[in-house]
Amino acid sequence: MPETQGARVAVYLDFDNIVMSWYDRVHGRNSYQKDRPRIADDPTDPEIAERLAAATIDVGAIIDYAASFGTLVLTRAYADWSSPVNAVYRSQLVARAVDLVQLFPAAAYAKNGADIRLAVDTVEDLFRLPDLTHVVIVAGDSDYVPLAQRSRRLGRYVIGVGVAGSTAKSLAAACDEFEAYDSLPGVPAPVPATTEKPDAAPGRSRRKAKDPGADLLERALRLESDKADAEWQHASIVKSLIKRLDPSFSEKALGHKSFTDFIKAHPSVAEVDESSNIVLIRLVPAKR
Repeated sequence: MPETQGARVAVYLDFDNIVMSWYDRVHGRNSYQKDRPRIADDPTDPEIAERLAAATIDVGAIIDYAASFGTLVLTRAYADWSSPVNAVYRSQLVARAVDLVQLFPAAAYAKNGADIRLAVDTVEDLFRLPDLTHVVIVAGDSDYVPLAQRSRRLGRYVIGVGVAGSTAKSLAAACDEFEAYDSLPGVPAPVPATTEKPDAAPGRSRRKAKDPGADLLERALRLESDKADAEWQHASIVKSLIKRLDPSFSEKALGHKSFTDFIKAHPSVAEVDESSNIVLIRLVPAKR
């Protein structure tokens, strides 16, 4: 991550996207689309109100995360603020000096065009405010890939924030850094909806799920070892390389408190040396 001293940050939230994605994350895939008619008809219905409350977005967690990169120069949230689902957040957003951009759907249940308006405003701001150093895009739609790419070509550091499971991999890859909303400090992790599956038939062995974190760690260690021509590597350097390889990587999202804990969870891939103030890691002999 670039130095935050003197950094100036612009934040753009596709608020409808985050609200819907988090609702689906909490209640299960496509839940918002299924409940949408009931939400539009009467959001105060006890059952619907309870489901909405369980899927409440922590606005402060998003803005605080963006502020960790530098001074917030501007923050805009795009949504249909006349919708009761979004209206409940207005006071929180205004209290955090967020500019609310009103959008209306072109037809019933249609998209409100947030991606187009957000992208146009962002590019205009990048040319109008040349001192902007960071752009934070809070969304999960692959439609924002060209915006992330253009912002990077214009020399800005691009951070993406999206809900795990609802963010396009192409968007995460187009950013310099990507963080799941689920893993932001203060955001409680929901219990994912699961589908019960019957046990494997007798006599058949179950396949062990592939661990993408292990593959990513091994690839980063090999690349860094070849580049530095050294056996032991600084853990911080390896983590930075992993974030470049996969901007969506987050050790916390994988259930680890720290990057060191993540490494220790993969003893078949890497060894850790904590004998000094600097944590060093290397590929295990079998992998070299």
